[in-house]
Order: sequence, then C-alpha cells, then structure tokens
Amino acid sequence: MLNNPWQERLKADLQRLNTTDHPARLAVLGIGHELCGDDAVGTRIAAMLNTMLPNEPRLLAIEAGPAPENFTGSLRHYKPDLILMIDAARLDEEPGTIRWLNLQELDGLSASTHTLPLDLLITYLNAELGCGVELIGIQPEQTFADMPLTPSVQKAAEEILGVLVDCLRSQGCLSSKN
Repeated sequence: MLNNPWQERLKADLQRLNTTDHPARLAVLGIGHELCGDDAVGTRIAAMLNTMLPNEPRLLAIEAGPAPENFTGSLRHYKPDLILMIDAARLDEEPGTIRWLNLQELDGLSASTHTLPLDLLITYLNAELGCGVELIGIQPEQTFADMPLTPSVQKAAEEILGVLVDCLRSQGCLSSKN
C-alpha cells in the first residue's frame, strides 16, 4: 500500500488511464540544469529510466534539461496519455522532500533555471496535446555549479524511479521484455 500522497496520485492516474485495449502511455519530462547540483534531479531520473527501460514503447523518458519546451514535438509525436514533469522546486521543506504540485502552486516556486515558466508550458501542453500534465517537485539542498546530487536528493530520485517502475509494472504498462 502506498502511503505518500504523490505515490497515490501517480498510481491513481495510471489506473484511470490504463484500459485493456489501451495501456497507458507515460511521458516523463526530466527538467533541470545538469551542471547545477540538485537542480539536475529531473534529468537524472529520466536518464535512469532510459537506462533501466531502454526502448520501452509505453514510456518516453526525456532528459529535457533547462528548456523542456524544446521537446514539445517529441511529446506530440509520442502521443502520451500522461506527461509527468519532474523538477527540483523550492518547497520550503527538508532537502529531498517530494511533492505532487498543482498548477496553482507554481506561481510561488522558483523556476529561474528554465527558459519558460513551467505553468505556461503545462497550460500549453494541456491545450495542444489534450492529455494530463502533472508535476512532481523535489526540494533541493544545493544548486551550486559542478556539484553532484546531494545524498538526500539522490535518495528522492531513487524513490521516484522505483515508484514509477513499480506503478508501470503493476498497471501492465510495461511490455513483457522488461
């Protein structure tokens, strides 16, 4: 049983979208600046998904970096049922805290490393692709240049990765080769 609200929300969304004749197609958009410490957490999660589940037809994991708007064409071509954006976010919580964020919450969150505010991108993707777009934020500890992920944020990344793979497998969204 999942005991964390973000985990429950992800599982519920995938269950709702998954049918016997149409397994849910999930796009994970990993956002962040690779050279800025914990800000890279979203891109690292996408990279880990690509390593764990290469060529999985029901999953598109994009290492979008600081300009996720550059990948709208890839998303349009893939035709996901759900886009899950993952990014570092100042949540005023302990480092490594994971939260499912609502569009209304984005106004107060820092997105200074992104070229386009995420609320605008989410609004655009909702309208253009007609699928759900959700955001998971991870509280960074530091975003200094040329630093690795801190242990607390690395642990959060591994937790999200594990939950994503478990949810997809339990929903039958992953092909039998994985």
